[in-house]
Amino acid sequence: MLSYRHAFHAGNHADVLKHFIEVQLLHHLAQKEKAYWYIDTHAGAGCYSLDRGYALQNAEYESGIARLWNRDDLPEPLEAYVRLVREFNPDGQMRLYPGSPLIAQKMMRDQDRMRLFEMHPSDCELLAENFRGTGALIQRSDGFSGLKSLLPPPPRRALVLIDPPYEDKEDYRRVVSALKEGLKRFASGVYAVWYPELQRIEARQLPEELKKLQVKSWLNVSLRVQSASEEGFGMHGSGMFLLNPPWNLHAVLQQVMPCLVSILGQDASASYTLEQQSA
Repeated sequence: MLSYRHAFHAGNHADVLKHFIEVQLLHHLAQKEKAYWYIDTHAGAGCYSLDRGYALQNAEYESGIARLWNRDDLPEPLEAYVRLVREFNPDGQMRLYPGSPLIAQKMMRDQDRMRLFEMHPSDCELLAENFRGTGALIQRSDGFSGLKSLLPPPPRRALVLIDPPYEDKEDYRRVVSALKEGLKRFASGVYAVWYPELQRIEARQLPEELKKLQVKSWLNVSLRVQSASEEGFGMHGSGMFLLNPPWNLHAVLQQVMPCLVSILGQDASASYTLEQQSA
């Protein structure tokens, strides 16, 4: 299925959670001088306009990054993410929102490498334009399948972001399969899976399936911004499931998640979940 375009959702509450955590993971990898790879299985277009085009149709960024934009009371880990997004908007006006690969490229060092997959022809073309001359390897192919050929990466250090659209319910199964295969090939990698909070049973079951994977440590964090609709449609929150997370990330999330609930919550059901298994 190639109907999904992330531009409709750019900068929403799910992006805030996902990209704030991505910044933390990349910061952790950069603590050592040794190179790492950033691998994105569903990279999207890389960068999104907020003042025109798809993003204006639902203006989901208004209940996401826009709520953080002018605040001066954010915890430092959250402020670091907002600062990075502001760097793409040097005049202070919120016009561009960087996707996961552009955030990674901003934080990567000369010795680090990027591998990006995107199936949608239009988004892949935009992705190639956004990363022309950067050295990033971009493939218009299925990231679930392509991941196998990259593991283990030569430096034996990597962040693998798995962020499918989940429009096809098979994506839930393929996430689990890709991680099982990935862990066989590269057990020490840092894997980050974004997932939606929806009424459908596959979405509710995915975190529990991920907890069964053979890995020493994992962390699961989710942000619910509103109650589920009575009709059973729509996303009321999202989560990130991390395999081999940084040891200190749990403490960072304990500090930041109450703040995100307070700022991004839309009704009395706003809440977060934070759980982990340590090595």
